[in-house]
Amino acid sequence: MIEKQYITLFEQYREEVDKHSAEGMNRLRGAALEAFKRTGFPTSQQEEYRHSNIAHAFDADLGLNLRNIPVKVSPYDAFKCNVPNLNTYLCFLVNDRYYGKLVQGDPLPEGVFVGGLRVFADKYPELFEAHYGKIADYTGNGTVAYNTLFTQDGLVVYVPKNVSVEKPLQLINILRGGVDLNVNRRNLIIAEENARVKLLVCDHAVDDVHFVVTQVTEIAAEASAQVDLYELEENSTKVTRLNNLFCEQQERSVVHVTGITLHNGFTRNNYRFKLLGEHADVHAGGLAICDKKQHVDNFVFVDHVVPKGTSNQLFKTVLQEEATGVFRGSILVEKDAQQTLAYQVNRNLVMSDKARMFAQPQLEIYADDVKCSHGLTTGHLDEEARFYMQARGISAEEAQLMLMVAFTRDVVDMVRIPALQERLVHLIDKRFRGEFTRCGNCEVCK
Repeated sequence: MIEKQYITLFEQYREEVDKHSAEGMNRLRGAALEAFKRTGFPTSQQEEYRHSNIAHAFDADLGLNLRNIPVKVSPYDAFKCNVPNLNTYLCFLVNDRYYGKLVQGDPLPEGVFVGGLRVFADKYPELFEAHYGKIADYTGNGTVAYNTLFTQDGLVVYVPKNVSVEKPLQLINILRGGVDLNVNRRNLIIAEENARVKLLVCDHAVDDVHFVVTQVTEIAAEASAQVDLYELEENSTKVTRLNNLFCEQQERSVVHVTGITLHNGFTRNNYRFKLLGEHADVHAGGLAICDKKQHVDNFVFVDHVVPKGTSNQLFKTVLQEEATGVFRGSILVEKDAQQTLAYQVNRNLVMSDKARMFAQPQLEIYADDVKCSHGLTTGHLDEEARFYMQARGISAEEAQLMLMVAFTRDVVDMVRIPALQERLVHLIDKRFRGEFTRCGNCEVCK
């Protein structure tokens, strides 16, 4: 039993874990332990993980930073991103620890907190208690329960009522280690009534070792709040990234979440949205470009609880060589959720006979006054379009590249930061050309 070694490790070092964390986080560990003992890691025997055996990633000799010791690295020396015209508030997580020695730039709006989870728990205990672990359900999710056991730090973004953060926030996740390592991150985003914030999260691996990363993100979007979250994964092929995002929305809130995987090893994205207020609006998008033996699994669940909510899903995957992709999207419209608008689209390009795509869209509707639909296509490039381009003097190779880039464009268009959108088009083009696809001026990626 893979789980037994981690249960024993946690019980043996519980005092160390608690000592280097915050009281608010520690209070959940006992219940999380019981949940983890009951559920264990997800395996391919479970329907939701049929094509992604999560447990296998933990069947290895992985280090854990139980004493929360800081890694000796200055992110400012390593990370020198230069996305043209992208002006952001910059912050870092080195492995699973918030890097607190930030260079002071423009001040954040009054009342806004962007910083470490441990600091926030001590500084705002009531806010922390009201939100941490309340949206991310660990009772039936072994990965989330495991993360709750071992997490000691992370990022918090708190935007109070009627405050807008006009400049986007940018979180750089840097993986660094001399040995194979298990990293457990936590993100908490709280947008109070009529608050607005945009967050870009960039994932990078520095060292050539295996990393197994669990990440749990909780988003609380209160009435009329607007939250944009964009995740850009540019990890090495030795990274297993197990990403769980949970979002709860109140009336008239708008949430945009887009995850883009340009380079990875094994990725599981688990997105769960719950629309609890009327006229809540969620847009969930994803793009994965995979080759070699890379694997990306996108799972999306949208729960319409009350009337007049809107949800849009658009997920695309491009597979080459022996890569595998998975999409399972589910929309639940509960019996009181009349006048719901819910749409789901999944499109996939399979560019090799050895690549495999598994897709399963689902609608579960218990209300009768709704408009819901889903669409799924998996196939090859349009040969007529390619022939048309070649007839006008474009080479076969260039025509294929142009069509592949065009295939991804509507997901990129979901990103509501123009400078980032422009940069993504460039990175995607380089990715398809087989060129080095990391940020051009990022030292950790050279």
